[in-house]
Amino acid sequence: MSTKLADKLYGSERPEPVQREALTNGQIPVAVYGLGKMGLPLASVYAETTGNVTGADVDPDVVETINSGGCHVKREPGLDAFVSELVADESLTATPEPRDAAARANVHVVIVPTPITDEHEPDLAILDAVVEDIATGLSRGDLVIIECTVPPQTTAHRVRSTLESKSGLELGEFGLAFCPERTSSGRALEDIRGAYPKVVGGADNESTRAATLIYEEINSKGVLPVSDTTTAEAVKVFEGLYRDVNIALANELATMTDELGIDVNEAIEVANTQPFCNIHDPGPGVGGHCIPFYPYFVIEPFETETPLIETARAVNDSMPQFAIDKLREEFDAEGMAFEDSSILLLGLTYRPGVEEIRASPSLDIAAIGSEWGADMYGVDPMLDDTSAFDLTQLDLEDIYEQSFDAVVMVTHHDDFDDIRWDEISRSEGQLVVIDGRDTLDLDGSDHRVYTIGGGYV
Repeated sequence: MSTKLADKLYGSERPEPVQREALTNGQIPVAVYGLGKMGLPLASVYAETTGNVTGADVDPDVVETINSGGCHVKREPGLDAFVSELVADESLTATPEPRDAAARANVHVVIVPTPITDEHEPDLAILDAVVEDIATGLSRGDLVIIECTVPPQTTAHRVRSTLESKSGLELGEFGLAFCPERTSSGRALEDIRGAYPKVVGGADNESTRAATLIYEEINSKGVLPVSDTTTAEAVKVFEGLYRDVNIALANELATMTDELGIDVNEAIEVANTQPFCNIHDPGPGVGGHCIPFYPYFVIEPFETETPLIETARAVNDSMPQFAIDKLREEFDAEGMAFEDSSILLLGLTYRPGVEEIRASPSLDIAAIGSEWGADMYGVDPMLDDTSAFDLTQLDLEDIYEQSFDAVVMVTHHDDFDDIRWDEISRSEGQLVVIDGRDTLDLDGSDHRVYTIGGGYV
């Protein structure tokens, strides 16, 4: 027997103030599917707002941790205590059975991983499975919200089709909206609560209205309704595409530094004082679970050619090799052999202050360096496990007990500001330093320093 309450948002004829009260006093049960690094913060803010959230995750360890008041998501400011409080007052509970959550909820929020395959094709298998689970408990008046990033047209075609075929209901009897997460690791609660307006696109007008009502209660910056689910999906993907193409421009300009004979980083900084110019920063590559993957959400599923997007991806993917090539040039200039050299990578995560390594440039830099015969070492204060990297892990203080031929700054964590560069032993000749992020100040040192985009010090 269904444990759902009678109050619904989709198709409700009650006055909106009454609907809002029903949402915020817990009369409308919510299920959030996926309790990962983005899903748990989202479920927590939903629980804060509604007081009645069931989080579903197929990992029993995750569920057990949450139900005991713990938090498996690391380095997310404020989340540990927040989850503990929500679980203690029974606003948030977790289950390993998505179908159980579906049977209880009137609002279903999906935020599961949507990776790409090794062939760069979108892998929506997890989303498909969750949508099928939701369909088993879907009732008239329920609202399904997709938050995870997907190729445009996924919600209108794939999700809607599954919900209708598996539930026996049609759109209009239930609601469907795409409301993309716009959240970064390390600031998830801030972003969800209102760093940016929430984008809402419904499969019909009533879906847009109901989803807008929900996110107006959650997001202090308000809501940006768009025409439909596909437009909302495109908004999210376009945000990532813009950054990937822009960074590719910066990276390509950075490769011209030596031939131009200028500090390209300086030129970019000054060019950006013009209000219509906003060139991003170059670096040794683009990592993370978003920017390197979202281009394939429009490259692979559609027939229209995308030469600019594909070229940008190729440029950004080439930057780890560029960093190694610069190292080899510096070794040649010093009369040093790259083979059997000792190279230290600083920063293995894809960006400062987070422990995410997906698509991190350090993965490729370590692999390429090892392939060329170098002994690779790595330091990252965010990581306990570096088994994914082809290198030997060191603690920061250990670097003074080793001898290195070169150091590559890949991702700048604050801990690196205190490195005692004059105490790093050199195997032979000058220590070669590749500053991939233009964050080092080694003026006065006798190291051989090359900055990506800046050239030689």
